[in-house]
Amino acid sequence: MKKIERRALVCCILAVLLAAGLCVFLGKYLLDGGSWVSSAFNRHLYNSSGVLACGTVLDRDGDVLSTVENGERTYYDDAGVRRATLHAVGDLQGNIGTGALNAFADRLSGYNLLNGAFGAQQGNDLYLTIDARYNYEAYQALGGHAGTVAVYNYKTGEILCMVSAPSYDPLNVPSDIETNDRYKGAYINRFLSSTFTPGSVFKTVTLAAALEQIPDLESRTWTCNGSVEIDGETIVCSGTHGEQNIGDAFANSCNVAFALIAQELGGDVLEEYTQKAGLMDSYSINGLPTAKGTFQFQDISDGELGWSGVGQGQDQVNPASLMVYMGAIANGGKAAQPYLIEKTVSSLGIPSLPHLTKKTGSLLSADTAQRLADMMANNVEQTYGASRFPNMDICAKSGTAEVGEGQTPHAWFAGFLRNEDTPYAFVVLVENGGGGSSVAGTVASKVLDVMVNGY
Repeated sequence: MKKIERRALVCCILAVLLAAGLCVFLGKYLLDGGSWVSSAFNRHLYNSSGVLACGTVLDRDGDVLSTVENGERTYYDDAGVRRATLHAVGDLQGNIGTGALNAFADRLSGYNLLNGAFGAQQGNDLYLTIDARYNYEAYQALGGHAGTVAVYNYKTGEILCMVSAPSYDPLNVPSDIETNDRYKGAYINRFLSSTFTPGSVFKTVTLAAALEQIPDLESRTWTCNGSVEIDGETIVCSGTHGEQNIGDAFANSCNVAFALIAQELGGDVLEEYTQKAGLMDSYSINGLPTAKGTFQFQDISDGELGWSGVGQGQDQVNPASLMVYMGAIANGGKAAQPYLIEKTVSSLGIPSLPHLTKKTGSLLSADTAQRLADMMANNVEQTYGASRFPNMDICAKSGTAEVGEGQTPHAWFAGFLRNEDTPYAFVVLVENGGGGSSVAGTVASKVLDVMVNGY
């Protein structure tokens, strides 16, 4: 009898272990099934060369960016468009992890939880939110410089333009891509996966903190004689601006004024507002994580804090996070979270469910967002030149980020449009490009002109 009981107990334990294992497997299948099926070892999806052999990638207008013909994957006819959309579409070798051919292989295959990869030979049509023409114009506007250009709808979340450079033609990969500095970092999507010294575009965060934490801010003045000494650290300005109020200091991008403001606010406050702005966190864009920004506000001198407050020092920002912050300023403190997949359509013509727009948390208060937006609009009128942006109610901040002795600064231009029919936030970074307004601002004006005016 005891032997029977022991055997029954063993059977019960085995049954429990089997049930637990089944539950673990089902859980992993639900969470990771898409990754399993999109593995390059899966011959349902990949040909003998390891290239995804099913599915078509299209832009928002239905232009085919990559498809399969006669068993071989091909791309858009124009080499310029192929370069401009490479980091959104992906390459044949799988070196660009953020490209659709790699990151969204499960959706291109038609994979689902019920049927797995069965019937994957037909594949899905995957529509991206980007417009190939906007990407092309942005890539051309960068003029051979490394950097990134991105524009998104801060009300819906659609990424309309996403360019990273350097790039290359995926159908004609340069033989020296691994050794030629011209292609350094070509596999990296700078918009999603990199961080950079922000320079003066970070003053939007310092100003947001000051508007809320310094009660008499708008009645005060600061005198700029070209530099200021703070705790043994010399903060150098780009000019000698004399006496100025906060609006003029922001339009002049005065390092002296903003370093003194940063010192007055203190490290705790600057860290709080940077964290709240989302610049130290990562966004998930259809499962693609953005890089987290890094900042140091603690255990540093007041002089070093002054440099941090003007976007220098140890500050590092991700372009995607900065773009979303611009969208939040435009949209009363909250913005739509960005996304890249417009929809998928199965081989039977059945579309996926519509995308549900998700909002960020409150990145700044509605009142502060309005005041900051008005001051950014004044930047354009007073400093950058509104005539460069026809038919646009544009708010912007430039940045010229010093990145080391003997190196040309990074050029930044970030902001948004307040036009009802074009609610776009944007970010432009030209690595080692020079002046923010003159270089990155010119890139922005060319891209936005096409998007708004159709030129």
